[in-house]
Amino acid sequence: MFSRSPVQRRRAVLAVLLGVSLVLLTIYFSESVGGGLHAIQRGAGEVLSPLEEGASRAFKPFSDLAGWVGDVADAKKENKQLKAEVKTMRGQLAELATDKREAEQLRALMKVSSNLPKDAETVTARVIAHSPTVWYSTIGIDKGRGDGVRVNQPVITAGGLAGKVIAVSGGNARVSLITDQSFGVSAEIMPGGVAGVVKPEIGGKDLIFDFVRKNTDVRRGQVVVTSGFKSGALESLFPRGIPIGKIGSVKQDELENFQRVRVRPYAELRDIDFVQVITDKGTSGLTAGVSQP
Repeated sequence: MFSRSPVQRRRAVLAVLLGVSLVLLTIYFSESVGGGLHAIQRGAGEVLSPLEEGASRAFKPFSDLAGWVGDVADAKKENKQLKAEVKTMRGQLAELATDKREAEQLRALMKVSSNLPKDAETVTARVIAHSPTVWYSTIGIDKGRGDGVRVNQPVITAGGLAGKVIAVSGGNARVSLITDQSFGVSAEIMPGGVAGVVKPEIGGKDLIFDFVRKNTDVRRGQVVVTSGFKSGALESLFPRGIPIGKIGSVKQDELENFQRVRVRPYAELRDIDFVQVITDKGTSGLTAGVSQP
């Protein structure tokens, strides 16, 4: 007989094992649950069960470590995503807050301009610069000569009178505010019609209503508006009835013939975003009575 090669021997062994396996499977599926092969299976399970449990316990720390590393990686990724979302939401909230403030200013500005004469013409402008002073005395706006803006035209904002145009270029203009030391406007106290001149208080945030004689009935809280006087060829730059502010205090000076009247301006000059330049004052009367902001 010829000797078999190693490959042939392995094939013979595999064939025998395959045959034995088929025989055992046939017997296993054909016998009852209480048969011998089923009993051997149960015994093997009982013997190997402790080994499986021990192996599971031995490898559990490694499994937990792998799970922890995966959770940390997921948490870092999620944290990064959340930070990006928070940053985006902050930007959106800031934009919404800005839009809300601008919308409120525009509504208040429209309320002031509604008291102008019907045939008055205005140009709405955005504030693009503030003078670098403790109490802003001038502002820059994004409308100029090309938009019909001219020097000495009145300027209003949310609340009431803001100032007047003092310099103009092709697309921009500079406005002197009512708190500027050079500013002055003829005004009257409503409803009594007491006349005078409103000018800034030196070193303060209030305005001064000058030339109110002693014993004149002037009270705190009364509304001050532009008088819009006209005498022959002399005419005020400002239409009548633009709100300026309300009287904050009245002081009687025994040594003078006039009272010292302080006026708190309606316009929030530190937070102006929009103004309107009155390019044509119109000739008709007011559309409504003067309303307090």
